[in-house]
Amino acid sequence: MPPSPDRQLFRNEDLVLKVSPAVDRARWDEGRYEAFLDELCGGRDYQKDAIRTALRYWLGGEYANLKALAKANYEGNPVLETRYGSWAGMERHLQLPDTLSASLDLATGTGKSYILYGVAAILLAEGAVDRVLVLCPSTTIEAGLLEKFREMAGNADLRDLLPGDSKISSPRIINASETITEGSICVENYHAILQHVGSSIRASLWGKGAHTAVLNDEAHHVANEPAAKSKKWKEFLADPGYGFRYVLGVSGTCYVIDDYFSDVIYRYSLRQAMEERYVKRVDYVAEMPQTGDPDEKWQLIRNRHEDIKRKLTHHKLLPLTIVVTPQDQPLQGRGGRA
Repeated sequence: MPPSPDRQLFRNEDLVLKVSPAVDRARWDEGRYEAFLDELCGGRDYQKDAIRTALRYWLGGEYANLKALAKANYEGNPVLETRYGSWAGMERHLQLPDTLSASLDLATGTGKSYILYGVAAILLAEGAVDRVLVLCPSTTIEAGLLEKFREMAGNADLRDLLPGDSKISSPRIINASETITEGSICVENYHAILQHVGSSIRASLWGKGAHTAVLNDEAHHVANEPAAKSKKWKEFLADPGYGFRYVLGVSGTCYVIDDYFSDVIYRYSLRQAMEERYVKRVDYVAEMPQTGDPDEKWQLIRNRHEDIKRKLTHHKLLPLTIVVTPQDQPLQGRGGRA
């Protein structure tokens, strides 16, 4: 849906909160983990940058909480004043201003699970926390993360590259059917935090939030839930009985409806990922030849599919074309099935 005529547009890049790279190495020495990050991320430098940014924010000592980070950026970035109108206006948009909360905006397909594991493993190794809770929006994603995390935690080459004095170098990968003890990374569907759901989360973490990091995968799901569910998620994270301090959301679509998240500290866009060939190029229908006939538009998509098919024939590969629409639309046109 196009924005209303009176709605001002902003580049998402201009709304990202900058975390100062000037860190006291006596307080936080990220260089101790460079070999670990090289092994974990390979040549995907954007993953390393995202992990470094989150850890500088949390461990560098420059910011007491999200409110302090946002205020420093508001005072140095005139776009934020234009966007929010005033500091009070921006402050009202911060979900968890009194915690060290933030979001990472990384395009779908860029390996967010590596970033989540890297942040968790380094926090545990450094002793900044002694347990990590990873919340995700579905049991399918939960199963995928558990499998990937267990593979990474069991990788001896990766584990051996952590500093020799690491507090926790072999985290247990569990879900909330087990008690979340020290040294655990618990991956669970975020519905498990609700009061009426039987899980170990509430009992395990009550009073231990200062030593627990909460990582939210696909954070836009909960941000766009109906108000009642979203409120319960926020109440859980803000509950002083837990005392959570470190909260991180990761998503490829950092929006609440049409509004960009107010706490993004790192962004790696889909366009950048396509240009650097980390994800497949997306062909936008809006950039294809224009036609007012819906059947012709579907035929253009079909023609593009057939063209790709011909190019892949000698590789013995079959193409897959996925069409994303704002609502259910029939694919049956006069020219056949698209």
